[in-house]
Amino acid sequence: MDTLTKLNTLSLILCAGLVAMACVKADRVRAWRSSINPSAPELPDAAFVVGRVVLVTMAAIGVYTSIQGFGVADDMSWDDRELSSAVQHARDDLDGYMFRVDDSGTPDYFSSYESLLEEKVVENGGGDAPQDGVTATAADDNTADDAYFTVTAEGADAAFCTHIERTRSKKDDYSPPGLNGRESFLKYRGYRMAVTAQQGEC
Repeated sequence: MDTLTKLNTLSLILCAGLVAMACVKADRVRAWRSSINPSAPELPDAAFVVGRVVLVTMAAIGVYTSIQGFGVADDMSWDDRELSSAVQHARDDLDGYMFRVDDSGTPDYFSSYESLLEEKVVENGGGDAPQDGVTATAADDNTADDAYFTVTAEGADAAFCTHIERTRSKKDDYSPPGLNGRESFLKYRGYRMAVTAQQGEC
């Protein structure tokens, strides 16, 4: 449970306390005041009516604020359902995904598998999901051709193991035109991704 949700829950408990105070009978309050300060003047019935109205009004405002706060908390954090749907859609988007690398092996469309995977999960989170908070943690023995990532998100208890396997795709190679119509020395090698995902850590 995140901090904002805890605060909203505490607010509801306090509101319940205010309602309970409003329900205390006037005779009981008079007896309590008399036991503490026997010389205190008698409270009129109108004072209890006003007090009850104030307490119930404060409780109603607190309940409304807490309900709004729960909505804000939902928009600020992921839940298991949102993460599961986002990971499955990200897997579908990336399965068969084509990209190219330069001579140093650096992809031309993204900086790393982690950043690409995190971006795709966030993109597929839906309207209620946050636009951040997703983490793809790489396995220790990952290579450029075969890599595993544990995908988690802030607020969600679930984790998903995503496997990315890269295969060479010569038909997707690209060489930009050289100067004066000459053949370019640059060549970007094409690759395709095969992506799977299952619930649980890698």
